[in-house]
Amino acid sequence: MQREEKQLDMLLEAVLNRLNDLKHSIGVMIHRLETEYETINWPTFLDNFALISSHLTGLMKILSTEIGTPLRNLTVLPLMLTPERDEALLQLTEGRVPIFSHDLAPDYLRTKPDPGAESRQAAHEAKANNLTVEASMKQVAQYNKVISHVWDIISKAKEDWENESSTRPGIQQTSSMADTQALVAAVGLGNGLTAPVGPPTGAGVMIPPAIRQGSPMSAVSPSGSAPMGKMPSGIKTNIKSANQVHPYR
Repeated sequence: MQREEKQLDMLLEAVLNRLNDLKHSIGVMIHRLETEYETINWPTFLDNFALISSHLTGLMKILSTEIGTPLRNLTVLPLMLTPERDEALLQLTEGRVPIFSHDLAPDYLRTKPDPGAESRQAAHEAKANNLTVEASMKQVAQYNKVISHVWDIISKAKEDWENESSTRPGIQQTSSMADTQALVAAVGLGNGLTAPVGPPTGAGVMIPPAIRQGSPMSAVSPSGSAPMGKMPSGIKTNIKSANQVHPYR
């Protein structure tokens, strides 16, 4: 019994190592297809595919040798089925299997394809086996012809798009720098603005009470300062007081 358990542990360790290598190779290939799809060449793609194929071949050899015979005599049964989310299972499967329920357990533990998929695969294999060499060569020629036609259409569309992009004028200017500078100068410095000659009177113009004619505050300008050429008496008094305090200035 201990010998069989030891063989099983060795087998599982070898299978897990091969599966990790296979997963790493598939991840590297997918990463290259997503990031280097513009620069990757056909030999590099074939090398990656050959590496994946070698890992699969090694895995099949491990399972087909004598050390793999105990697996045929073992039955895998779920210890617990629950419709709730299992965090331990999620971490163990690297985020792929969050729930191990009654509906999903048959799919996860299935060792053969789905019956419907298996029947369709058998039908395709039977159709391929009954196909003659002449008919297969004819279908390959038609397939290549369709691919060449689609390639020509895509190449022509790409060429037209590149020519249109090269001859297309630049983005039309929708603003004027001179007008922008004139507007900024008018708002910030008042350039180009003319002041009204008299007090604004007319319909729609509201005049504050402080600057209406006849008001006691009419002598004060709208900005709050006194009219030009006339100094308030308080300021004069302050100046005199300052001269008296500091006579040497």
